[in-house]
Amino acid sequence: MKRFNADSFSRRRFIGSIGAPLAVSPLLTSKLRGMSIPKIRDVQVISTEPAGVRLVVVKILTDQDGLYGYGCATFTQRADLVVDAVNLYLKPFLVGRPADAIEDLWQAMYNSSYWRNGPVLNNAISGVDQALWDIKGRQAGMPVYELLGGKCRRGAMIYSHAAGREISETIDQAQKIIAQGIKVVRLQVGVPGMASYGAAQAGKAPVPTSEPHDEVFEPLPYVRRTLQLFEAGRKELGSEIELLHDVHERVPPRLAVQFAKDMEQFRLFYLEDALSPENIDYFKQIRANCTTPIAMGELFNNPHEWNMLIRDGLIDFIRVHVSQAGGLTPARKVASLAEAFQVRTAWHGPGDVSPVGHCANVTLDVVCSNFGVQEWTFANDRVQEVFEGYPIVKDGYVYPNDKPGWGVEVNEKAAAKYPFGSETGARKSLNGGWGVVRRADGSVINQ
Repeated sequence: MKRFNADSFSRRRFIGSIGAPLAVSPLLTSKLRGMSIPKIRDVQVISTEPAGVRLVVVKILTDQDGLYGYGCATFTQRADLVVDAVNLYLKPFLVGRPADAIEDLWQAMYNSSYWRNGPVLNNAISGVDQALWDIKGRQAGMPVYELLGGKCRRGAMIYSHAAGREISETIDQAQKIIAQGIKVVRLQVGVPGMASYGAAQAGKAPVPTSEPHDEVFEPLPYVRRTLQLFEAGRKELGSEIELLHDVHERVPPRLAVQFAKDMEQFRLFYLEDALSPENIDYFKQIRANCTTPIAMGELFNNPHEWNMLIRDGLIDFIRVHVSQAGGLTPARKVASLAEAFQVRTAWHGPGDVSPVGHCANVTLDVVCSNFGVQEWTFANDRVQEVFEGYPIVKDGYVYPNDKPGWGVEVNEKAAAKYPFGSETGARKSLNGGWGVVRRADGSVINQ
């Protein structure tokens, strides 16, 4: 055993060393890091449609054997464009770069296109961003929520959708949801003779249109029908259950103000998307005229849309679609901004978010103190065949996977069994896209 030599470690040398940079051997640095810095070796896209909705997932492989990650890049209405954006633009931009520089790569991808803040590029960036977070978690041997500071709640309260052609059908479905332990329910109902969002058409034959893919929607019949729905809903479901409704931006701004005021009597958990992104200034009038809680944001792409609403206290919940905003990296910043202004999160979570994206949502839910509620879509058997590790729901709460990264594995052979193109009707002929919604006079409306 080598003895300590006092002559070689004088008091003067010790004092002189204070404040000097600490020299760390490369071996110790490697051990401290756990692994060397991985570099991006390949960027792949997994396209699959196990539930009739086009899902796009980015897979990033590194130069370290067995180290890879997945990210949600789903923009189902223009899915093929996202695939091309990843393959033709982001892949050649990324290969060879370090996989651990997440913030730097996000800024580089975002700014390198010059024209930015669009849904195609944002979703493509999201796929890469979420995959890089997955890689970092796998490398660290931790769930992503641990990398973000750890959980501040065990699970996230969810809401589910109740809808029917008739009001009685919606109420029956809501009661079945409540029986599962879910305490927050969104109510939607069909409107006789015309299209409606979130529910099948009710009653008489639809109003004819000049185009085969078009549907007809009139705001006033919808408003009257929805008020009837919530009058019945409060009576049948009681005051202890939290109720939501999604306008889906389909009514004119001034009618939206009146509708929000009329819905105040039903004490909603929130009213969603009462206005389109083009008309967000009208939230000032809604706030001035009623106390109905407001949620907004699933169509938002960039801070110009959400900054004012959050800063001025015009909304109560921010409902950004995480991949639409560019992934986990910007969504965490949105949540931090919202926290400063007492706005809660309610990330968009329908069937056109992949299970990887749902895991990202739940991760944000459990690390952000200003979490509000999480929209939830239950996966069918085909989805669970493709995506292993779907989060578990129990008694109205969803719990994050505790495996490293997102905790999700994609069975690529199973994914290949469900290629794009399984839609029926108009969506099939429109390559998975949506048709047009018009008023009875033929004018196009938001949908």
